[in-house]
Formats: sequence, structure tokens, C-alpha cells
Amino acid sequence: MKYLDEYRQRKEIELLAAEIARITTRPWTIMEVCGGQTHAIVKYGLQAFLPDHVELVHGPGCPVCVTPLVILDQAMALAAHDKVIFCTFGDMLRVPGSQQNLLAVKAAGGNVRTVYSPLQAVAIAQENPDKEVVFFAIGFETTAPANAMAAFLARQKGLCNFSLLVSQFLVPPAIVSISSSPDARVQAYLAAGHVCAITGYEQYEPLAARYRVPIVVTGFEPLDILEGVLTCVKQLEQGQHRVQNQYARVVAPAGNQEARSILQQVFEVAPQSWRGVGEIPDSGMRLRKEYAELDAAQKFGLEVPALCDNSGCIAGEIMRGQKKPAQCPHFGNRCSPQHPLGAPMVSTEGPCAAYYRYSTPVTSNEY
Repeated sequence: MKYLDEYRQRKEIELLAAEIARITTRPWTIMEVCGGQTHAIVKYGLQAFLPDHVELVHGPGCPVCVTPLVILDQAMALAAHDKVIFCTFGDMLRVPGSQQNLLAVKAAGGNVRTVYSPLQAVAIAQENPDKEVVFFAIGFETTAPANAMAAFLARQKGLCNFSLLVSQFLVPPAIVSISSSPDARVQAYLAAGHVCAITGYEQYEPLAARYRVPIVVTGFEPLDILEGVLTCVKQLEQGQHRVQNQYARVVAPAGNQEARSILQQVFEVAPQSWRGVGEIPDSGMRLRKEYAELDAAQKFGLEVPALCDNSGCIAGEIMRGQKKPAQCPHFGNRCSPQHPLGAPMVSTEGPCAAYYRYSTPVTSNEY
């Protein structure tokens, strides 16, 4: 793999942008599904390099942003339990539930711990046999293998005090939901390279054919993204709709077989509710019945009523590519990283956080 700087050369970026402008004859709308790609696009001002009639819109590929209120409220209830050590990634701490966030629960005395790997939570369970340890297992296909491995190891070690609060999502069904919507405006997709590194990209081929949309597996650096855009535009201009792999230095067609194996062993596909979007069939993962004793929601008998999000956040419209963060009337005033109305302003992959943080485009010496 080359040094990252080689994927951030301004001259190469300008050449790619010029080629995109040269071959484009009509307006096109392309969605990058992944929040990491969104941050790169906004940080490096990539939209400004493109012709006006090639628009990049932002997809639902931020697991923090799409975790529904009911699961967040379950997390608050568990974190407040006096016998629970609640382990989570740091970007979940300030995500607002219906009443509060995990940081507020921690401030009130909840034993909330930030971890960098689900395996840390397994170790904490071993070290604290008198406590129930719950790991907040959120993510897309990228983080799911590590979550599955945590469940596998906990069961192997006989840790009866370990469980998972699962909020796992799958990307392809989200593409189906967006593409089949009556108000769909997305004509091509940049698929997330790290997701496809796990799953491969063969599952995207029927989607490209069914919805007649190019899908290009793409990396996360400026040159990766613009190469992905160029590949999409070439297909669109030629009336093609295929899956292509821009990120071949990382992604193989069938993905990572060992990761896929542990996923299939521990999880099964299930319906999933996406915050701001609604329920999408077969778009989530839940623990298989063989691992049911590790399901925190069942273990603790959590029955939290599903509530409507009345915050005024337009996350759903943003993550379906209908609006941009700056079009929200609350952006930058009522809603900021310090006082977020919704998860997209909190998460390190959230589009609103990206727009807020990188509101001033980078200068040439930052490439």
C-alpha cells in the first residue's frame, strides 16, 4: 500500500476533477454511503472540485446516527443499573436518547466505561465476576466480526456475566430502501470499502442490475473518492449499471472468509429499525438462538416503549440524500456538537458533525 500522502495530491485531484467535468454531459447525483467518506468529502472540499451538475449526497452509513431511540433508551436503562458495567465506544456517549444520553447517566453515577474493542469488555467481565458487563454492539458489517468474536469468546470462557446490546446494520438493504423510494434521486452509489473488505461486493451485483445504478466500491482518501466518482460518471454517461472495485488494494470480490464465517456462526439476519428512516426488512443482525443468553435485551427483560423523535432533527432526510445538513433550520444554532438535537451532529461519522467541523474548506497545503 502506498503512503497516504500519495492519495491526497492536489494536482492529481484536479486532474481527476477535470476529467469528470470533461466527460459529464448531464446532471448526476451520486451517494457515498459511508460516513467516513462523507467526512473526507467535506474535509477536503471535494464537492468544490466537481462540476456543478455532479452532486454528492450523503447516505445512512453512520451506525451511531441510525441507532434507533428504543435501543438508545435500552442503553440508558442498562447503564443506570447498579449491578451493570456498561461498555461502549466513545462516540455513543453524547448521542441523545428520548430523555438523556450516556454521559448524563455516567455523571449520575452509572458505571459507563469507554472501550476501544469489544474484547476489552470481555476482559472487564472476567475481572469483575460480581458485576454484569454489557457491551453496546453497534455498527455495520465492518465492526460486526469483532462483536461476534466477543460473543464467541465469552461463551467459550463460560462468562455468564457478559452480554451484548445489539444494534447491527447491513448496507445492501439500505440501498434497496433508498433506490425503491418514490422520491429516489440517487443515480449511483459509492460503496464503503471497509464494509466490502468484510463481505465482498458480489451481493451488490443484483442491486446494480435491479435498480439500474452503478455501484463502485471506494476507499476513503480524496483520490479514492474522486476515482470512484469518475467511474460512476463513466458508467452513467454510457448507460451502464455495474459493480466495480476502485479499492482493489484492500477489497476482494468475496471479502474476508474468516470474518464472514464468525458472523454467520453468531448472528442471523433480522428486520431493523433505522433512526430517521424507519424499519427496513432484513437490514439488521441479531444473535442466533444458540447465543440467546448473551442478548442483553432479553437477559434484563428490557421493555422500553418506542417513542417518536420530536427533536426537529432532519436526520432521515439527510441520510436518504434528500437534504444537506446546512439545509436544516437548526444547524449551527439550536443544534451543535455541544448541544446536539440528533446523532448526526455527534458521531465522528455523522454528516452534520462533518459540516460543522469543516465549514471552512482546507487550504492547498493540507493536501
